[in-house]
Amino acid sequence: MLDKISDTLTFECETGNYHTFCPISCVAWLYQKIEDSFFLVVGTKTCGYFLQNALGVMIFAEPRYAMAELEEGDISAQLNDYQELKRLCIQIKKDRNPSVIVWIGTCTTEIIKMDLEGMAPKLETEIGIPIVVARANGLDYAFTQGEDTVLAAIVHRCPDYKVSQKKSFKKEKKDTSLFSFLQLNINKTKNTIQNSQTQSHPPLVLFGSLPSTVSSQLNLELTKQQIEVSGWLPTQRYADLPCLGEDVYVCGVNPFLSRTATTLMRRRKCKLISAPFPIGPDGTRAWIEKICNVFNIKPEGLKERENKVWNGLKEYLDLVRGKSVFFMGDNLLEISLARFLIRCGMIVYEIGIPYMDKRYQAAELNLLQKTCQAMNVPLPRIVEKPDNYNQIQRIRELKPDLAITGMAHANPLEARGISTKWSVEFTFAQIHGFSNARDILELVTRPLRRNQSLHELGWDNLVKLNYNK
Repeated sequence: MLDKISDTLTFECETGNYHTFCPISCVAWLYQKIEDSFFLVVGTKTCGYFLQNALGVMIFAEPRYAMAELEEGDISAQLNDYQELKRLCIQIKKDRNPSVIVWIGTCTTEIIKMDLEGMAPKLETEIGIPIVVARANGLDYAFTQGEDTVLAAIVHRCPDYKVSQKKSFKKEKKDTSLFSFLQLNINKTKNTIQNSQTQSHPPLVLFGSLPSTVSSQLNLELTKQQIEVSGWLPTQRYADLPCLGEDVYVCGVNPFLSRTATTLMRRRKCKLISAPFPIGPDGTRAWIEKICNVFNIKPEGLKERENKVWNGLKEYLDLVRGKSVFFMGDNLLEISLARFLIRCGMIVYEIGIPYMDKRYQAAELNLLQKTCQAMNVPLPRIVEKPDNYNQIQRIRELKPDLAITGMAHANPLEARGISTKWSVEFTFAQIHGFSNARDILELVTRPLRRNQSLHELGWDNLVKLNYNK
């Protein structure tokens, strides 16, 4: 079920390093999403300093994550790693009693070849709490791929989809009518009769960590199309992990979950629905339509729903129309964001991205091409693993109105007269679904509106002077 990529899309690969946020930052949102979990990051003091500053949570808040700091004795193999981790996990069980403990490997554990996967099963048996091992080191993974490694590890812990469950979505008409009768007595609405038919398709599991409000919105949008979501990965409670198997369809909501998608297909034999990602009204509509097509359901009202959202964004569209943007690459959301901004009327010079799985993002890339053709703009340059030095030279030549970049390059670019926006802000913002398109444009237009205000005050000449220097 993988869409073909058009030959007109060109990809380049430079030899740059991963100039991205550290992937262990996935702890920031995953420990809040999986409410009965505890994350133990195994790393050095540097990792601890990063988490303390990046997450901004004081120790008095008692967050559900901690550091297992490696010292010289650990690195030189003079200490017993197993006994130290056992001591920490027993303390975690005593203090917090989580349903699952997630070990997050870092660069140091990778370099010294620490056998976390070998120690976890034995310790899990001893303390009686599941231990999931995920390697989120910055040597092999970019910023948001930390979540990808965690979800791929959790996939192995999901229960099997049993034979008795396979028959549940093929209920007899007698059962369906009984269910409809009960619902009719409770709600007295026609919608409940329609909802009773949602079990007529195979089970659907969505994967990707989203705030509960956003996942509920996507669930509601699919329910309107008579599609019922069987479960999410991850879930708020570890015990509620969805059942996976050959007859289960899965669909991702984020473009950086390629490892999770591969694990679902190869290890659990699930069927992947390759769809554009529900970012922006155009992407959300395409995402729902693809799921409907797979289940042979005719989508209804999506065009009107999308047009209504676009009409509500007019004030933002007037501001960004004709403006140019340059993506330096950081969080792997670049393709989806670029497609949405092109649909808004912006010109995208370049899409830098740390890592590109062309098969997993095939549908998104096709939608990007169609959007460029519909808006009559040239296809942007897509550069995987970009070299930042070369990118800076291209930015100086192109002089885009906005550069979406990592925090390391924001201030230097601002000093040279290039307006910037931190890409990490899009990671933590709610950008999925129809109703959150305004939040994306709010982030994008903030520096543009600031420049407009400076121009009205006559201060933009100072910025131009600094750039010329």
